Amino acid sequence: MRLIYMGTPDFAVPPMEMLAQAGHEIIYAVTQPDAVRDRGKKIHFSPVKEKAIEMGIPVLQPSKIRRNEEFAQTLKDAEPDAIIVSAYGKILPKHILDLPKYGCLNIHGSLLPRFRGAAPIQAAIIAGDEETGVTIMRMNEGLDTGDMLAKAATPASGKTCGQLHDELSEMGGRLLVETLEDIEGALSGAEKQDDSLATYAPMISKEDGHLDFTLAPEAIERRMRAYDPWPGTFAEMNGKTYKLWRSKALEDSTEAPPGTVLAAGGEGLDISAGGRVLRVTQLQAPGKKRMETGDFLRGNVIEIGTVLR
Repeated sequence: MRLIYMGTPDFAVPPMEMLAQAGHEIIYAVTQPDAVRDRGKKIHFSPVKEKAIEMGIPVLQPSKIRRNEEFAQTLKDAEPDAIIVSAYGKILPKHILDLPKYGCLNIHGSLLPRFRGAAPIQAAIIAGDEETGVTIMRMNEGLDTGDMLAKAATPASGKTCGQLHDELSEMGGRLLVETLEDIEGALSGAEKQDDSLATYAPMISKEDGHLDFTLAPEAIERRMRAYDPWPGTFAEMNGKTYKLWRSKALEDSTEAPPGTVLAAGGEGLDISAGGRVLRVTQLQAPGKKRMETGDFLRGNVIEIGTVLR
């Protein structure tokens, strides 16, 4: 097939590679404009752009796609059979959605209609879902509301966002290639989403990683996994910000105020949370690498009664 591929972050790279390996022609890779960092001293390409250059695929980087006649004409002249979208970062207007023969197909990192939106992997972990997965969807003008062509599931329990991110990216690529093998059959058997079952996963900000010790230990543990590697979960202790990466919920109850250090030793740092105990087993001090809490405590003292906020 003649395809246009639209994507930006790491999640979108493996599917693009798999499409090429399966023999599809990727006419263009469309990605977000280059990011300027370090006060304008350094330009960063998106992961999709870097990989597209390596693969010899021409790259398009429109700053806007609505009311961009030049970009629309470029896509039209390419005569794609389908446009593939994976975490591109912009909502496609109707004139682009309607352009390809087989429409615009999206790789979404959840089992739709659960967790439409920007952060479905994190949302599934925070909710405690036992499984999550990927959905291949024919896009419409709504936010992740299009008809579903294929799904694949995987266990989510105990996994970090980083682990699921990589797994779902690979799964999405394989599922997309399989779907394109019989695209007409997939489209004819497409399943409409049940909007009554839909949930939403909003974009995450850095501040979402600030831990709330009034929550139950299980809820905090899930947030630690959901926000690993970004933004990480953190709390202030003795005037410094520590990242807390791993933990487990204990059954012990306590009347100590939320965030109070109850014990500190080789097994970890026990903290009051939601009337019970959260044992932090991996942390990161300011300016240091993450490490096992027991190892950290062999060279550092955290007093019992210290409060994390």
